[in-house]
Order: sequence, then C-alpha cells, then structure tokens
Amino acid sequence: MNSTLADLLRAEMQRTRPDFVAYVPRHYDGSTGDSLNEHFLVFDGPDGSLMAVWTQAGIAVDRSGGRQHNRAVFSRSRDEGVTWAPPRRLAGPGASGAGEGAAAWAFPMVAPSGRVYVVYSRHTGASGWIEMHTGVMECVYSDDRGQSWSLPQRVPFPRSPYDDPDQRIPPEWIVWQRPMRDLEGGRLVGYTRWVSKPVAALKDVRGWTEIESVCEFMRFTNVDATPEPADLELEFGAWGEEALRVPHYRHPLLSIAQEPSLVRLPDDRLLCVMRTCTGYIWWSQSCDDGRTWCSPRPLLDRDFGRPLLNPVAPAPIYRLSDGRYAIFYSNNGGDIGGPGASDAGPRRPCHVAVGEFREGADQPVWFSEPRVLMDTDDYGVDGVRNSPETPRNSGLSLYSSFTTRHGADVLWYPDRKFFLLGKRITPQLLEGLHVPRQ
Repeated sequence: MNSTLADLLRAEMQRTRPDFVAYVPRHYDGSTGDSLNEHFLVFDGPDGSLMAVWTQAGIAVDRSGGRQHNRAVFSRSRDEGVTWAPPRRLAGPGASGAGEGAAAWAFPMVAPSGRVYVVYSRHTGASGWIEMHTGVMECVYSDDRGQSWSLPQRVPFPRSPYDDPDQRIPPEWIVWQRPMRDLEGGRLVGYTRWVSKPVAALKDVRGWTEIESVCEFMRFTNVDATPEPADLELEFGAWGEEALRVPHYRHPLLSIAQEPSLVRLPDDRLLCVMRTCTGYIWWSQSCDDGRTWCSPRPLLDRDFGRPLLNPVAPAPIYRLSDGRYAIFYSNNGGDIGGPGASDAGPRRPCHVAVGEFREGADQPVWFSEPRVLMDTDDYGVDGVRNSPETPRNSGLSLYSSFTTRHGADVLWYPDRKFFLLGKRITPQLLEGLHVPRQ
C-alpha cells in the first residue's frame, strides 16, 4: 500500500472515532478483493480470546465493481481486540472471485467442548429475487481455536411455504446477529426470510425495498452435544404463516419485516426489534422463549409516546453490562413517501438511545431521547463526498455485534461496509440520556 493511500485510509478510518481497529482493506477500488466487509460478528472464543466472522468481497467504493463474490472469513484477537490476525477464508471464492460458490452471512456458535461452529448461506447457482440472499445452509467447525477447519457440511433446512415451489431454488434468508442461549441451553436467533416471487403479494417491484419479507426464528437444540453439522437439530418459531409481518407503507398487504434483533428481559421474556418500510422500527415480544410471538407494532420511546424513526436500515439492540439496553439507529424515516424518497436511507448519522425495562408497561422497554454516536459526514472511504454526481456509500449500516468483557461494553461495527472497527460504549458516553418513568 503506497503512503498516499495509507494516509487517506487512516484519515477516513478516524471519522467515526473508533477505539479498536479490526480490519482495514488494502484498497477501496475493489482491486484487492477485500473492500467490502459487513455482518461483523465478534464473539467470545472458547479460550478467552475474541473471535470474529464476517462477510467479505471485492467491490469498488462507487459500486462500479460488478457482482459481489461473497466469502465467509474468520479472525482472532488474543489481546482484547487491540490487534487481530489476518482473516482466514472459511468458505466461498477467493479474492479473484473464481472458484466455489459464494458464501455469506456467517454466524458463530460455541459448544462447551470448545468446538466453534460457523454457519453460513451457500449460493448454489440458482437464485430467487436476489442472488446473494439465496442459498442452502452450510457449516464448518474448528476444534483447535480456529487454527484448522472442517470440510463444509450441509445443515438440513426445511422448506417454507414462502419458498419457491421450484425445488431447485433454495430459500432466501439471512441471519445477521449472533445466536443467543435460550432457557434450555439451545441457541436461538432471528432471521429474515424473503417471500419468493411466485407466492409474493407484489411481483412487479420498483426496488429491493418492495421485495416481500418476514421475520422468523430458528433454534439449534443440540449444539452442546457437539454433533457433526449435518446432525445439527433445528426448531422454528414464528415460522411460515405465523411469521412476523409488517405492512409496507404503500402496499398494506405486502410485508416488509427484516433483521430481527433480540434481547432477554429481566422476567425472561424476549423482546425483538426489526427494520421495516414504514419509517419506524417495530417490535414484538415472546413469553415462551421464542416459540410464539405477538403481532408487531411500532417501537415507541414509552407507552403512547413517539415512534423511533428509522429507514429500511439495521437497528440492533443490545443489553449493556449494567442491565440497561442500548439501541442503535438512524433516527430518520428515510423520507418515506416524500419527493426523492429513499426508503433505505440516509443511514447516517448513527444515533444511540438508552432503554430501561418497565415492569407492567405495554411496551416492556422504554427509551431515552437519541444522541448522535458517530457519523461519516457523508464521505466515502476514498475521501470523496457523496453527491448525485459522485455517488458513494457514506452510510453507517450497523451490521454489528456487541461484546461485554470484564465489565466493558464494545460495539463492533463496519464503517461504510469497509473498515471493521470497535467503539467502547461507556457510562460517560451515555451520561445524560434519561429514560422516562411515566
């Protein structure tokens, strides 16, 4: 990397004022095959290290680089995230895009034995609405802290009434957060399922934000027994016709519900928030550990309060080490329905609000006013400001994760789907964000 490029990337990397740097691509023009990095899931390794998996590809910063040749990669830090090993490809094509089918949206699970499973979506060559959403479920594992990995195995994933009747076309689905432990020792995670075109309510769409989608939940019940991936057992909640649906603002019979994010409440209920195409975050809750869910509704700052504004963009919620919650979102409605509207943005600045449990309330978590956490100032990673003449990805799409270690909370996030960074979420940073009592 020449000094001019290195200086530019170093300067852009500091726009969001990170505390940790996990990965910096070698170039922003797609030539080095590593300029797209997203779905950054950091987790506790079985040996006390930090581990991470994410989806990587090579594509130009101005999105002129052609198709995404996604691959699943792994890295590890032995010093609490200060330094990270070079990423290791687990599945998918190499940097040139040649070779095996794309692998994306990887997520980890760790067994008590120390086995690390990484599950991902494998593209088979047959596509539904969107190629990179369509795939079978595969898994690799490591029994030696990520030094070596098994060959991939197919994980049985039953077909849904929302899938294409053509059996050759796999489901369209994405898991975007780490699975959580359920109350019986299983691993529970929400995921987006796109409704295939033959059975979708709307078949002539104006863009990806009108492709019908629902939120469902999968539970891996036997991870603790350390089975082979082909023997992983799955159960489902809010599946098929019981899936969580949210009406599109223009097409009320069309559901757009995506990217469910889960937290456990003090009374053992589960709260789920999700992105929608209404201009708001929506929520649902489960009283039976994720098996059944209530009908979704807009997320408010309190009962009968104001909705939390968000476009079709990630809005993860995490539990803080002090027992409160933090939700990260765009705090704009994407100008839904307005002139020159963009249902999916702008995805900046990134705001944070603090949440607190309210026993007996209709909505179990209430929220403070939002505060700007970080911004890109509308610049691409090449130092060029976003404009109609020079379109750049200047957004903060929080395909993120959250770790709490030794009492310290860290948000791990992709900046402009390019840099992989971490930011400490400290009491001082959240000071003054007061949650209403009534």
